[in-house]
Amino acid sequence: MVKRGAGDRVAARALLPLFLVAFAAVGVEIALTRYFAVASWSEYGYWIISIAMTGFAVSGVVMVLGREAFLRNAGWMLPALPLAMLPAGAGGWIAVTLNAFNPLALQNPATAAAEFMGILGYYAALFPFFFLAGLAVSLNFVVHARDVGRVYGFDLLGAGLGAALALAAMWALHPFDLVPALLPALALAAALTPSRRPVALSLAALALLAASAGAVLGLARPATSEYKAIFAPLNVPDGRVLAELRSPRGLYQLLDNFTERPDIDISNNAGSMGMPPPPRALGLYRDGARIAALPGEALSAGYAPAALDAAPHALVEKPSMLLIGSSGGFRVAEALALGAARLDVVEPEPMVARILREGLGPVPPLPADPRVNLLDRHALTAGGRGYDIVAIAGDALGADDMARHLYAAEALASLYGRLAPQGVLSIPVSIRELPVYAVRVLATARAALLAAGVADPAAHVVVYRSAWNLRVLVSRSPWDAGRLARLLAFCEERSFDVSYAPGLDATAPGRGVWNDLPPVSLDSGTSGASDRAVDAVAEEALLVMAGEAPVDAFDRSPVTADRAWLSPVVRIAALPAALARVEVLPQQEIGLLVNAAVLVQATLLALAVSALPLFSRRALGVGANLLGRALVYFPALGLGFLLVEIALIEHAAFLLGDRVSGFALVLTAMLVFSGLGSMAAGRFAATPRRGLAIAVAVIALWSALAFQGLRPATLALVDLPAWARAAAILVAVAPLAVAMGLPFPIGLDRFQTEHAGLLPWAWALNGAFSVIATPLANLLGHAAGLPLLLLAGLFCYLLTLPALPPGTGSR
Repeated sequence: MVKRGAGDRVAARALLPLFLVAFAAVGVEIALTRYFAVASWSEYGYWIISIAMTGFAVSGVVMVLGREAFLRNAGWMLPALPLAMLPAGAGGWIAVTLNAFNPLALQNPATAAAEFMGILGYYAALFPFFFLAGLAVSLNFVVHARDVGRVYGFDLLGAGLGAALALAAMWALHPFDLVPALLPALALAAALTPSRRPVALSLAALALLAASAGAVLGLARPATSEYKAIFAPLNVPDGRVLAELRSPRGLYQLLDNFTERPDIDISNNAGSMGMPPPPRALGLYRDGARIAALPGEALSAGYAPAALDAAPHALVEKPSMLLIGSSGGFRVAEALALGAARLDVVEPEPMVARILREGLGPVPPLPADPRVNLLDRHALTAGGRGYDIVAIAGDALGADDMARHLYAAEALASLYGRLAPQGVLSIPVSIRELPVYAVRVLATARAALLAAGVADPAAHVVVYRSAWNLRVLVSRSPWDAGRLARLLAFCEERSFDVSYAPGLDATAPGRGVWNDLPPVSLDSGTSGASDRAVDAVAEEALLVMAGEAPVDAFDRSPVTADRAWLSPVVRIAALPAALARVEVLPQQEIGLLVNAAVLVQATLLALAVSALPLFSRRALGVGANLLGRALVYFPALGLGFLLVEIALIEHAAFLLGDRVSGFALVLTAMLVFSGLGSMAAGRFAATPRRGLAIAVAVIALWSALAFQGLRPATLALVDLPAWARAAAILVAVAPLAVAMGLPFPIGLDRFQTEHAGLLPWAWALNGAFSVIATPLANLLGHAAGLPLLLLAGLFCYLLTLPALPPGTGSR
């Protein structure tokens, strides 16, 4: 047992290098996720979290095994570790940029094996940096064991400021410059470490920084993957980047090249109907993905009558219309060309909304028109009613991640309530990859109608499509014969298929199909190919509208506000089948597989760290009772903190209308306020159980209030100005984060009082189970909803109460 005295508090200057190490480590972690978003796909940013936490966890294991040696050599190791992180960070960055990993090849069984080596290459490149960072943090815990609350506070505050500064730097720096820009903090950390030879140490830090910078400038080759949408347009003859804007939301680039056209679904019969083709356009890309076509000249939409989304205009003349998503202004021009008398436009993507108002480079602002009103996104929750048409633009979901909330049953029910008596809600969904996405939207529309009090949803729905896209039309009143006849005539003239309509059996023998849409299944060895044209959506629509959706590998349950993801649709239980047929899955489903892979790897790591005492009893020398308590206490904290944090990020993203802003605000607030809470842990040095009980009580009360009121409060605040919504998030997060900052230092202090060797192992356990938390939270959130994350997080914190050792000498 370690005897504890009052001791002196650790001086702030002694912990400033720790602050800077945490600052650099978390800043680099966030910068690397941005690199993957631009150079590859954001789904692979999960690996960065996994690699970072793996490095932290393994560092704790190493500290357990060599604690006494590290303590003896702490004098030179404390400055040496940030110095070593400089070449490790520079070398890791260079290796990452030179890695030829192709994520699309993972979906081909013939090429997947080679790409797994690429994944291992990322781990080999980045693990040393995060391992050294974890070693520096755990060494500070061991050296300053008398004041772990203050040590943990500096660690969290440094991490919080690093996260905030990395995100702020995205306004000024290209994503490929973020990682190198953060490395000087490590040279400063080394130079500020108390030393007998401060001048020599500072010179060494400057020399290593200069050498690392030279290596990065000479050897690093960051580039966008040739498989991203932007690569080909960037490399065609005469292709030009007309403008580039940087922000935490993404890297926006405006391209001019001969391949750019508006992404509009036009009938193959447009020529015979006398309609001109869509005009040339400029392309707006975010992180290499095309999000909008923008007009380089005056908008024209003579092609509009042949477009898939023109069908509602065949039902009413001069409609009053709410348009959600502008398609860069082209959808506005189409609606006016089709006769809209009043057009309220809400553009969910902030940059596109700004361009509509202000223009960008050669792109002019949207022309002034008395029929058109540009509204902010809050008009979706408050504003006009009595619309003849409410339409979501076909590219709205691809342009902005937060647009997925429009597809929740609650949101569709709200939009349905804003229709005139004969009004129509038009909901788009792509069927280019999986027809089941359309089936899920249809199931959600049915749930929305039931929630709105409609007794017979089937009488209010029509589904029609082209070969590539589908629209679900939801009528405020039941479809009558006259309106159905006009709609069917519209589709027949344009060779669009009607997959579902009241009284129509689209699967009847002899009924023709213009656009073949075979089913895709994970339960068989084929994709459902047939020798005749089929309509996979029509075959399921009758069942879905009857409330009898098929049950197989794909999830067709309605999208809801607490589970607002249209994809992925692969059920967790069907992951083995998905892996066996990964080649048929689209990119949006791969995130689920990446999550599952990271979870498996994280679980193996956590088991290895947990089993350490079994293989090194002499290194720890801990009794079974105390060992068991530690195996509950610190994993519970690692899981609980991140489960709650990820749920809060999702709610904040919805409230702010921007995932990056929600992530930045919640992450920074959680780290900073938790750091402040950690620094207050010393007040409970004599009464640790009381301090833990207070912290858990606050967390439990907050969780209970959030479980009942977080969603209603979010909806009530959504119309406030941005600063007020951000302030509300801070006010909500602060008490929770302060309370969540207490249990870890209280536990460290209490457990190390029982046995000093437990301190680094506790750090390793917390890190290892934090690796599990991120993919686990994503999988649980998609499968069961955000409220489950809050409940699971609370359960983890409740587990700490019986796990804390009851008193001195407890073994």
